[in-house]
Amino acid sequence: MNKLTKVGCSALCGSLAAISAASAGDLTATGSAHVTWTSKGGDHTVNPLGFNSGFSLKGNGELDNGWAYALTISHTDAGAYSAANIDLAMGGLGSVNFDQGDSGNGIAAIDDKMPTAWEESWGAGLSTGVRLATGAGMAQNVMYSTPKVMGTSMTFTLAPKYGVTDTAEKTTAAGDNVYNRAYDATININPSFGTEILSGLDVFAGASTIEYHKSATVDNYHAVGGLTYSLGPVSVGFQVTGEYTGDDGDTSGDYNLYKSQAFGVAFNVSDDLSVSYGEFEQRKAGYNTGNGFSQVDNPLRTMTVESWQVAYTVGGASIRIADSKVTNRSWGTTAYDDATATTLSLGLAF
Repeated sequence: MNKLTKVGCSALCGSLAAISAASAGDLTATGSAHVTWTSKGGDHTVNPLGFNSGFSLKGNGELDNGWAYALTISHTDAGAYSAANIDLAMGGLGSVNFDQGDSGNGIAAIDDKMPTAWEESWGAGLSTGVRLATGAGMAQNVMYSTPKVMGTSMTFTLAPKYGVTDTAEKTTAAGDNVYNRAYDATININPSFGTEILSGLDVFAGASTIEYHKSATVDNYHAVGGLTYSLGPVSVGFQVTGEYTGDDGDTSGDYNLYKSQAFGVAFNVSDDLSVSYGEFEQRKAGYNTGNGFSQVDNPLRTMTVESWQVAYTVGGASIRIADSKVTNRSWGTTAYDDATATTLSLGLAF
């Protein structure tokens, strides 16, 4: 049994307990962004999307004694940020989003939509090794979102070269992997029918194909489906995920199918305090013996993650605690590898 305790302090806050903070000074931003598509004849293994953006932040304030302070941050002509995108809203025609590959688009955006007080059950300070739906959102991509009609919206995402992110404008980039294009489709339905009791119901689904550019290997497929429901202070959710790796080769020990299910429940005790419990279970199948695939059950094929979480906000600060446990972490091969972690986090909003 491994025991891990982690204490973190972060300025990034994302939980059911919202954060707000007053500012003593002013901060203004100016910037620009460009998207390009470059075609090179005869080259079919590169990402033609390019991204260029820059910004400047200027802040100023004054102390009680009359002293003044100022801040200037310049980040110009930069192709890469931790997250950046350009969104073109076209009114009744929907929107087009150009993204650098931060997993915010496509099926990656719904890899785990379970309600939580802070983080996903597998993402609260404990290394688990779970496999998530990836798709086009993990590479530099373009996504079209339809307008919402009768509570229903859809997205269609294309990554010309899977595995390539943060390509500068007017350039192309080849990935050092066997993947080619990736394309996703997702749908989100809020079938409220004008009733308050159904207004908190969301049904979602998505599918993804990641193409290989080597003819000896088949494509990779992901599929996700689930629902969440909120009524008053309580939110619950359930979803299933399937991945077919396309690994049908002769290598003994490979698995070609991963099946997952997750559920979560979160409760807002007050405007400042929320608690949650989440669970993520994943099972692998299709074991390659070298002479074909065996479906004989093996307890080491199943991995389970559980997490209890509490989040509390006070002014611009948020305190989060997660107590997590994983059974058979990272697919232990000869014996179970179980681990636990207690994570304490302080978040500050500016």
